[in-house]
Amino acid sequence: MKQNLHVAVVGATGAVGVEMIKTLERRNYPVGRLTLLASARSVGRTLPFRGEEVPVQELTKESFKGVDIALFSAGGGISKEFAPAAVEAGCVVVDNSSAFRMDPEVPLVVPEINGADVAKHKGIIANPNCTTAITLMALYPLHAAFGCTRIFASTYQAVSGSGARAIEELKRQVEQIVRGEPVTGEVYPHQIAFNVLPHVDRFLENGYTREEMKMENEGRRIMHHPGFKASVTCVRVPVYRAHSVAVSAEFEKPVSVEAALEVLRNAPGLDVVDDPANNQYPLPLDYAGRDNCAVGRLRKDCALDNGLAFWVCGDQLLKGAALNAVQIAEEWAKLD
Repeated sequence: MKQNLHVAVVGATGAVGVEMIKTLERRNYPVGRLTLLASARSVGRTLPFRGEEVPVQELTKESFKGVDIALFSAGGGISKEFAPAAVEAGCVVVDNSSAFRMDPEVPLVVPEINGADVAKHKGIIANPNCTTAITLMALYPLHAAFGCTRIFASTYQAVSGSGARAIEELKRQVEQIVRGEPVTGEVYPHQIAFNVLPHVDRFLENGYTREEMKMENEGRRIMHHPGFKASVTCVRVPVYRAHSVAVSAEFEKPVSVEAALEVLRNAPGLDVVDDPANNQYPLPLDYAGRDNCAVGRLRKDCALDNGLAFWVCGDQLLKGAALNAVQIAEEWAKLD
């Protein structure tokens, strides 16, 4: 593995950026020098890394001189503007936005599934959508064993997917309701506290949202499965940071619950929590802050041929974003 790397984090002060820094330290990534980059308004702040306070610098197109690898999590517009400058400076970019995910020249990677694709990069490697990554942690092992043709899914997405401001909005609204005060909102079009919103990302002409189409579009690339189909309803729920997904999947081969459990118990990065008789199933509250995702509630789908229904949970800020990005960086560091 490469050593003594100069690593940059773009969007360092955001919810995902903070998790990236923590994850780099926790997983002992070979950082020789860490550069934290954000907008001008964050200059002057510091963030902890390995017992020291690292100052935040303003992001410019000259920020990447001498940087080996940069983890971007500052939105698609920033990625489109600054990632090419980073690559031109000789830096490899791991991008957490949607800017490059569908670019055929850019690998879209979940390391447990298609980590070898990292070697195909031409300067940029894309991190997938959080809900897609969490869902595929359980779906892909089943696809590899039984051949998934299509899924129907509903998501239960935490407010962390909308950033730090959304987390604060949920906290504030809960406090306002408890105190009997008027509820105020800025991030979401409706109150999120004690509510659910069947609206994540913007609506498309086909009636789905962009978020809902990401499962099919990105899933095809990650699983190398161009015929994969996914009909998804994405729902924002008043949970702080772990996503959940209810999936009904149809397979080419017959699949039993017992055979599926055996496959899932051997899948990397995945816990099986499946004992409904004792009320044991994955909960977002339990998987907030954990690296692994979890799958449970496995049952034969009674509406699909060769169908299986299951429930997946995973931390949106970790496997859905920061952890997966660092794992991609680890795969890159292993390359000659």
